[in-house]
Amino acid sequence: MDNGKARVDPDAFLSRVEFGAHQETIDHVNRKIFRAYRGGHSGVIPGDIFRLRHQVYCLECAFLQAEQYVDGMEFDDYDDVSTHFAAYTLDEKLVGAVRLVQPDAPKPYPFELHCEVFSDFDMPDREQSAEISRLVVKKSHRRRRADSVLGIPGFLPPSHHDPASEFDPSVDRRDRTSPMLLLGMYREMFRHSQESGIRYWYAAMERSLAHALKKMGFRFLAIGPEANYYGSVTPYVLDLHDLGRKLRHSNPTLAAWFNEKAPVVEHTHPSRVHVVRRQELGKVPKDIN
Repeated sequence: MDNGKARVDPDAFLSRVEFGAHQETIDHVNRKIFRAYRGGHSGVIPGDIFRLRHQVYCLECAFLQAEQYVDGMEFDDYDDVSTHFAAYTLDEKLVGAVRLVQPDAPKPYPFELHCEVFSDFDMPDREQSAEISRLVVKKSHRRRRADSVLGIPGFLPPSHHDPASEFDPSVDRRDRTSPMLLLGMYREMFRHSQESGIRYWYAAMERSLAHALKKMGFRFLAIGPEANYYGSVTPYVLDLHDLGRKLRHSNPTLAAWFNEKAPVVEHTHPSRVHVVRRQELGKVPKDIN
């Protein structure tokens, strides 16, 4: 590092082929910039992603012990085998992040360290599977104080609203607590999964969230009993092929938005993104996922 600033490795960005023919997209409905980064020792990941995770998981929720991490950044061994997605405002402020984890066998998925699966569940091919993990949203962009803080906030509309209409991307939603922020990150994961041959998503989440998602066409299926994993959660799996079919039937507007071609925005000013290399973070804490 020079003068406290990390150098940007252009290879940190997924190629156009790897990330749905784009490295960076601006969603003018969502008013957000979305970027994707690959983990691994050869790449770099924005440090503000780790700092936001530390703020949520360590300081706000106390799920993890802050003193185990360096420089206010929360990271683990799964970051190297993940694709990271970040949502920025148009003035370059990080407001949300999530990762898709694809560990090589025999390394378990993060949820497997805390959740059991039913004996009759056959896990799909690992090359076609990934786990949604470390979904976080900046506190100022969460919808309601009563909502969960782990990214779920944008997915739970008020009970008197129609969930389908709440997630209509044709509606211009500019307020900072819009659920479109979360849905936008899900769309980026969906696009990446389609381009990368990922068909199945695992997720450990509250049953109330799974129920809300089901109403919108996201039919996650429970694959194990409830467990204590950053709160009471149940492990689920989602077949993205099934998701596409169900969305076209139940919410065609959302289905069209998920599948529309992403606009390409050349990342001509990489210095706008502050990044860090994991090997430069100093002491790496043991994996406590």
